[in-house]
Amino acid sequence: MSRPERPKQLLALTADETMLQLTARRTPGGSDFAAPIVVANAAHADDVEDQMRGVGTAPAALILEPMGRNTAPAIALAAIAAGGGAAPLLVMPSDHVIADVAAFHAAIAAALPLVQDGWLVTFGISPNAPETGYGWIKVGEVLAAGVHRVDRFIEKPPLERAQAMLDAGGHAWNGGIFLFRADRYLEVLGREEPAMVAAAQSAMDAARREGTRIWPDADAFAASPSESIDYAVMEKASRVAVVPVSMGWSDLGSWDALDAISASDDAGNTHAGEVISVDATNCFVRSDGLRVALVGVSDLIVVASGSDVLILPKGRSQDVKKIIAAMKARD
Repeated sequence: MSRPERPKQLLALTADETMLQLTARRTPGGSDFAAPIVVANAAHADDVEDQMRGVGTAPAALILEPMGRNTAPAIALAAIAAGGGAAPLLVMPSDHVIADVAAFHAAIAAALPLVQDGWLVTFGISPNAPETGYGWIKVGEVLAAGVHRVDRFIEKPPLERAQAMLDAGGHAWNGGIFLFRADRYLEVLGREEPAMVAAAQSAMDAARREGTRIWPDADAFAASPSESIDYAVMEKASRVAVVPVSMGWSDLGSWDALDAISASDDAGNTHAGEVISVDATNCFVRSDGLRVALVGVSDLIVVASGSDVLILPKGRSQDVKKIIAAMKARD
């Protein structure tokens, strides 16, 4: 269902509103949060504006990337658009689920004093499984109530190491949500990846602007190295803190992940769309048009979107990438 022309951020997967709209609602404008800066693919400009308008949140700026250069340069564009000063920036991917928004806001409040003092903060997700699909964080010494120094970042681990970290405690998943001052981010990025900051600044200096829309200069931005914020900044900076928080978080990285947070019926089935099930148990079914009928099966994921139908056993939804590769090879 998530396709280049309409990625999962623009889909309504967990509620009537889309992932982008739910993200915008977590930071309502007012005394605590300014209007958001949205960084998106230029092809999605109209959809982003329509969806933000649908929840009454007009972006302060809509930065339309001419091409993807990973998260570190994208955040640099936002930091520059914010003025590059001491204003704290809350960086939120728009395809996450956060069930307990109050806990998220409490974590932000706990982090802010250190952020204002120049610390770079990440939010560590309290782990409940030996997850191998996420990076992990070893939580270090206490810096303030609820805030710890990052001891180290850990790459996506094998299962044995993930289980050992879960059993040992003192670790968190790296959820990819950050809070820092715009100037501190640009300072660290400029020290570690000067070409990246130079490209972002040049792209913004030569940008085309129309209302709140900003088109960074394509040639200038293309000169930026492509790197994530984790590698370019967080793993290299000296003052990096983590706020461990349990807030009902998921990055919806697979159909199994969506199934895990979805309500099911008495037979353990989760249905969305026109679905008929007879003697079926523990199945996840989602259709945006086709009628799907299940008889005498269990533990399946069935997704019907347009003229495509996907069927696989639960626990194998990360293998969708193999299907995509096979489709590309055939075409």
